[in-house]
Amino acid sequence: MKNVGIIGIAGGIGVFVVILVIVFTINSESDVAEVEDTFGKEIQPIEIPEIQEKLDAIEKIANNSKYKPLEREWITSGAFQIDRSEYAIGENVFIRIGGLSTDEKGQIAIMRPLNVTHYKVYFTIPFDGTDKESANTYFTPQISKLKGICSIDDLIGKWTLVFRGTNYSNINFEITERIVPGTNIETVC
Repeated sequence: MKNVGIIGIAGGIGVFVVILVIVFTINSESDVAEVEDTFGKEIQPIEIPEIQEKLDAIEKIANNSKYKPLEREWITSGAFQIDRSEYAIGENVFIRIGGLSTDEKGQIAIMRPLNVTHYKVYFTIPFDGTDKESANTYFTPQISKLKGICSIDDLIGKWTLVFRGTNYSNINFEITERIVPGTNIETVC
């Protein structure tokens, strides 16, 4: 009887080992993936008429548009720079901040024109030299019922960046009548 018990235990262990081997074999095979060697192979273009039609329409709009991006000129006042002196409607105004000292803290007030002599704050960007000595940011002047900018006429004109909390000179820039293709210019008020 003793031999039958030992044989039963040995048989059970044998079955358990076989099951473990099968499980490990299945799992190890699923981790293997065959990768095709594409080095030196050329990708062949596939012509799809719908895509070509859309590309042609975009090119036609670009050719008929008065919009051409201007070269960057980086206008500087202290630790602050903007990338151009003129922008089209829908174009991003990039601002670089670099080399703030730890005692420089304040706000960049972006001022939009109301008329020839008066401005209104479009929005502000805080800066703090103890937190960050440099940063990059941008904004896009756009039509907004909430801000009282009803049409493109309210965007066009001379804008100013005022550096509150510093003695740096203001930076002036102009938004012209040019429009970036695809920009929403519908009147909202």
